[in-house]
Amino acid sequence: MTEAASLYRLLGEDVRLRLLRVLARERLNVTELTAVLGLAQSGVSRHLGLLKDAGLVAEEPTGGFTYYRLADAGRGRLAGLWAHLQAQFDEAAPSAATRADDARLQEVLRQRRERVETHATEAGQLVPGRSWAAWARALGHLLPPLDLADLGCGDGHLTLEAAAWARRVYAVDRSAAVLQRARALARKQGAANIVWKRGEIERVPLPDASVDVALLSQALHHAADPAAALAEAVRILRPGGRALLLDLRPHDQAWVKDRLGDHWLGFSDQALGSMLRRAGLRDIRLQLGARKAGGPFAVTIASGVKGRARAAARRRRREG
Repeated sequence: MTEAASLYRLLGEDVRLRLLRVLARERLNVTELTAVLGLAQSGVSRHLGLLKDAGLVAEEPTGGFTYYRLADAGRGRLAGLWAHLQAQFDEAAPSAATRADDARLQEVLRQRRERVETHATEAGQLVPGRSWAAWARALGHLLPPLDLADLGCGDGHLTLEAAAWARRVYAVDRSAAVLQRARALARKQGAANIVWKRGEIERVPLPDASVDVALLSQALHHAADPAAALAEAVRILRPGGRALLLDLRPHDQAWVKDRLGDHWLGFSDQALGSMLRRAGLRDIRLQLGARKAGGPFAVTIASGVKGRARAAARRRRREG
């Protein structure tokens, strides 16, 4: 009875039940569990320790990391408990909180796959060195030297990729702390052609017609006024310059507003195309960039060309 009471007290904590439910689907390390559950790493480690001591969770050291999984749920004295918990997990599956955990889990697994440097072909043959990062960098060799603005640059990882082929990159973000981390990363990698600027993407601190490419990667859904952000991107473009966007398609994951500060739950092709046209862009292209089967998020790639001032003025008059 004492053992049963201790076990029931342990499972009386919502976070531990969430941990068990996630681990029932995938083995994860502490960092990945932190991202899924939205908790401090110290808290996740403490809960994992308690679950491990109770025999509910097991460790698996792999490749320098420690992964956690459910202990054997099919046999032994806890088999009945696992069956009961799984029934409860199934019943909770439609809830908003559970779906949010599932969405974050899918995103963690996607990022894990993208970090893998060795990929397999459809036939299962390993191809060492095949990576999307290398392919993206190779495409940069085909581009002429350009001036680029990375609007909403975040920690600067994409900024650094662009700096490898651009003549100059202007990196703009509203957060001083984020820009500080990005600068540190640039110093570490020896990138000297980046100009860091603090500012809002709805009020870009750059003069008119100052860049050849305006990039907004996963930035537009953070903007309070997306139309104003696109108008600013076009303003800083030289005639013939291109705006390039990567952003989310419409989704129903409302947790991103509180957790990630998103203002918008993605954009449809129709809405995004209309905003691009109103901003003064022509030759607009939209296509699916990435989607994971069963996942809640899909990415749209969109681009457009800034026309001459006279043509843009005629277009604005026709539209309104």
